Amino acid sequence: MLTGVAAVWLTVRQKIWCWPVGLVNVTLFAVVFARARLYADAGLQGIYFALAIYGWWAWLHGGTDHGPLVVTRSPRREWLPLAAGAAVAALLLGTLLHRHTDAAFPFLDSALTTGSLAAQWLQARKRLANWTVWIGVDLVYVGMYIAKGLHLTALLYAGFTLLALTGLREWRRAMGGVKG
Repeated sequence: MLTGVAAVWLTVRQKIWCWPVGLVNVTLFAVVFARARLYADAGLQGIYFALAIYGWWAWLHGGTDHGPLVVTRSPRREWLPLAAGAAVAALLLGTLLHRHTDAAFPFLDSALTTGSLAAQWLQARKRLANWTVWIGVDLVYVGMYIAKGLHLTALLYAGFTLLALTGLREWRRAMGGVKG
């Protein structure tokens, strides 16, 4: 739990150390979710691992003239493919998990997984909207984890929701108060 809170807090503060701390966090959560039969969440941790490596690089070199990224709004052309891709992937993954595993909540787990991937991608690109997506996803995760008896994880995700609200405010401030 501590590595998760630390990684999100460092992200809120736009500190590059959010990425290596996040790598430790996702490794630990892969084990927790696999044991709880939340297979989409467990697999998601591997993808988070890859996205964290990309985010680490992008925050350092993905900006203008290969410099650091700054917080920006998401271009409209980014939203439709991201949302459509997440929806299609959620349906496919949910169907796969429903038909071939004993997954606890195959479609909900899959929708949260793909929503999380979209948020993580936006975060790696330093898009302000990542926080809005995280807030929605984290709130639903809280309910799912309570239903699975993962009360400490639910508490952690409630804390992530509060951190995401703080991140939205802080990153908006970094942009000079711009909404989006």
